[in-house]
Amino acid sequence: MSRHRLTTSSILVLAVLASSLPAQTERHTVAGDRVAIYNLAGRLRVEGTSRGDVEVEVARGGRDAERLRVMKGEIGGRQTLRVVYPADRIVYSELERGHNSTINVREDGTWGDENRGNRGDRDYNRVEIRSSGSGLEAYADLRVMVPRGQEIVIHLAVGEARIANVDGNLSIDVASADVTAERTRGRLSLDTGSGSVTVSDAQGEISLDTGSGRVTVNGIKGETLHMDTGSGSITGGDIDVAELNADVGSGGVRLARVKAPRVEVDAGSGGTELELIGNVEQLKIDAGSGGVTVRLPVSLSAEIDVETGSGGIDTDFSVQLRRFERRHMVGRIGDGRGRIRIESGSGSVRLLRG
Repeated sequence: MSRHRLTTSSILVLAVLASSLPAQTERHTVAGDRVAIYNLAGRLRVEGTSRGDVEVEVARGGRDAERLRVMKGEIGGRQTLRVVYPADRIVYSELERGHNSTINVREDGTWGDENRGNRGDRDYNRVEIRSSGSGLEAYADLRVMVPRGQEIVIHLAVGEARIANVDGNLSIDVASADVTAERTRGRLSLDTGSGSVTVSDAQGEISLDTGSGRVTVNGIKGETLHMDTGSGSITGGDIDVAELNADVGSGGVRLARVKAPRVEVDAGSGGTELELIGNVEQLKIDAGSGGVTVRLPVSLSAEIDVETGSGGIDTDFSVQLRRFERRHMVGRIGDGRGRIRIESGSGSVRLLRG
């Protein structure tokens, strides 16, 4: 009978192989009209389903995966599912090298304001999530299946988030992650501290907010489209909404084939380029630095007020002038049904025929 002896190196190899095996998936059901889900690290997939309740597949990973706890229950008027990490330092190797995020987490695994209640800030623990080093090596990949008409809020600290084919009221709040959504119907709110936001083929009320990262939109239809980025460009096209708001600290705005009677753009720095293909009731552009180019329908009718701190004013339209100076023009195009106000701190302003 032969005998086999495990050496130290063999044990280490087996340990590495064990930690790299596919994580076992567990399934949870969360019933309720209002649902909230919390997870600190991992990939998030959100999909539509024809079933009656929210279903969540949880796949734990990492050397310390078994230490994670999945908890459920009502908090702050919502039925919740929370992945609880029993440590104040978490290592998630999927992050970019050198990445380090810090978030304040309550003992019950929640964070943010909507479930604060009367507990105050004393319930928070400061949790650090990093790409390497010492700490709890664990994460959880989530697949969330959302029934039609469901109201759901999902919180993710780090990782990535992808949404597809959801028909409901969906809010995604992430600390540091790229977020992608496609083929959604209903109210959609995406908020990330850092990371890009990309949305395509969406219908409903859309709100996109990123502290640092670009925003890209295509094929948007509905009542409102609100976009806000502290640092990063806003680009896209094929937009048909009643109201469009774009606010960018630095990075510029470039939107094509926009049909929106009410448009407001605030650009701290970076150029603004808009192509409007429908009638304008109100257009307001405030550009701190960077030129403004607006392409408008040939049938445009509006009162206009255009001013620039430095740079010229050019227009393809016939304007009935009431006031004209080198850097300030006030007048009327057509019968003046709409209102256009454009102000640029530095950079030229151009009004072009579509």
